Amino acid sequence: MNLHHLLTEREAEGRPIRVGLIGAGRFGNMYLAQARNIPGIHVVAVADINVDRARNAFELAGWPAELITDTVDDALATRKTAIIGSSSDLFCSGIDVVVEATGNPIVGIDHALKAFAANQHIIMVTVEADALAGPALARRAEQAGVVYSMAYGDQPALIMELVDWARTSGFDVVCAGKGAKYLSHYHEMNPDNVWENWEFSKELTDSGQLNPYMHTSFRDGTKAAIEMAAVANAAALIPSDDGLTFTPGDVEQIATICRPASTGGVLAHEGTVDVMSSVTRDGDWIPHNTQEGVFVVVKATNEYVSNCFVEYPWHPDPTGQYAALYRPYHYVGLELNVSIANAALRGIPTGSPVGFYADVVATAKKDLHVGEFLDGEGGYTVWGKLVSAARSTASHALPVALAHHVELINDVPKGEIVSWDDVKMDDSLTTALELRRETEAMFTTV
Repeated sequence: MNLHHLLTEREAEGRPIRVGLIGAGRFGNMYLAQARNIPGIHVVAVADINVDRARNAFELAGWPAELITDTVDDALATRKTAIIGSSSDLFCSGIDVVVEATGNPIVGIDHALKAFAANQHIIMVTVEADALAGPALARRAEQAGVVYSMAYGDQPALIMELVDWARTSGFDVVCAGKGAKYLSHYHEMNPDNVWENWEFSKELTDSGQLNPYMHTSFRDGTKAAIEMAAVANAAALIPSDDGLTFTPGDVEQIATICRPASTGGVLAHEGTVDVMSSVTRDGDWIPHNTQEGVFVVVKATNEYVSNCFVEYPWHPDPTGQYAALYRPYHYVGLELNVSIANAALRGIPTGSPVGFYADVVATAKKDLHVGEFLDGEGGYTVWGKLVSAARSTASHALPVALAHHVELINDVPKGEIVSWDDVKMDDSLTTALELRRETEAMFTTV
């Protein structure tokens, strides 16, 4: 890709890409652990409302204390890194790329808009914000002349790399997806029973180091739906209105499973997204499963190509018409700089929404009643289901990212989608609602 060469040139010229990181969680920590080993990069500042957590992130990443400062101005002048409690100082002319890694979609949208106003590229690690209003954010970034990008290292951007490879090679994408552990009762999971569905030791879960809400979202289907909505909107793929199938299977079975039902697979149609389960429905781990990987399934354009699928290790289906390309890992923040370099040096994203094709809608985990408050992703009341944008807009569905601290004004039976008409919205969400409305309006133009 020659990115390293371009970075080396920037280093030699004394013009490093100046990076601001918002959020010193796991993703940010992993990036910091790599950043000092990358030429042409200067992490100017890390902002986190918990300054002690940010300082701990630098300790974990092995940064010398003499490279840390308390002000952005000093960091820019000395090539040190500032640790700050407020993100407001990051939106300045001294920073080229902002990495949004708070995990909060409402805050993430606000940060993206501030970055655009400051003529900064933004890498949106907070995929929840992308699933909520990514199409509108991408359009606003284009209008501002900056890059809005997925984060390389996270599965959506890696899937988009495979999609781009397939289309550049002349293939139509049948399915793009990933692996995840899934059992049928996961949609009912909540923070009280979440650790029964993970493999962590009791010592670790009792330590308070793990967030039960976040890990509920990871397993109840919400996170998978959010990530695949981001892929669908970036790749112009249309999900099934029945949601993700989470069909069990191994690497050799990807193309057999992720092909249309009319040919023996599980897909409602070609040109879609899906997630495969790494365990059987009985909970047994599948050897050579797809747990940490990503994939794309393509279809042979003619008989000659079909024969090539069989002759090379492409993991074809039994007909030889469908084949899968699989990447068995994702290294999260360790790989993030690919997105930063592409944005700053080439002006291109590693995946960005091109329209509104998919949505993640709030779906009742139990019978919900008037007067109850929804508690959003990873909570007790709703999980996020992936549906097409057509289904979402037609049913006036409430996106799961806005199902936080809102009161129900109608009963919603278990398994049903919550609509905008079922809730009293929080008036403080003005900016997020504005971007969401822009996104919904884009459905008619795709």
